[in-house]
Amino acid sequence: MKQLCFATNNKYKLAEVSQMLEGTYTLLSLQDIDCHEELPEEQDTLEGNSLQKAAYIWDNYHVSCFADDTGLEVEALQGAPGVYSARYAGPQRSDADNINLLLHNLDGKLNRRARFRTSITLILDGAQHQFEGIVEGTITDNWQGNKGFGYDPVFIPEGHDRTFAEMSAEAKNAISHRGRAVQQLVAFLKAL
Repeated sequence: MKQLCFATNNKYKLAEVSQMLEGTYTLLSLQDIDCHEELPEEQDTLEGNSLQKAAYIWDNYHVSCFADDTGLEVEALQGAPGVYSARYAGPQRSDADNINLLLHNLDGKLNRRARFRTSITLILDGAQHQFEGIVEGTITDNWQGNKGFGYDPVFIPEGHDRTFAEMSAEAKNAISHRGRAVQQLVAFLKAL
């Protein structure tokens, strides 16, 4: 079976995507390829960050790989936190701090509409391909559920009445932004 590196240090993302790619490719982590440095994320778009991370792995390790960048875009906050979602409350990248700041910034706002957007860049034998997944939804007034990661406890996807943090991994993957982008990636890889 062919190998493909997922350029992330996030163990939750790795587990989610590994489940979706099962039987198609053997998914390698950054540790599997001996990459222990922090990947650069210096761009001002999700697409730019996913490309920068994937290119870093390809250029330095010569391994076919893909990288993602995800942002939560909240209407009432003019699209914030967006590309800064992981470090919204500061460089410590704390999910709890990020959620608490988001809820504070939305306090008293009636418009709770938001969307998660994921950009994935695949570099396969040097050729670049990009995929995008989007899921619309709303932000709750408080934390609900204890599964998932990031903003999952406060995001209810459109057409549902539970947050991502209240769903099983399989249910979330079937409808999530990352799930939709990875489904495009998987379909592309299977068509080769």
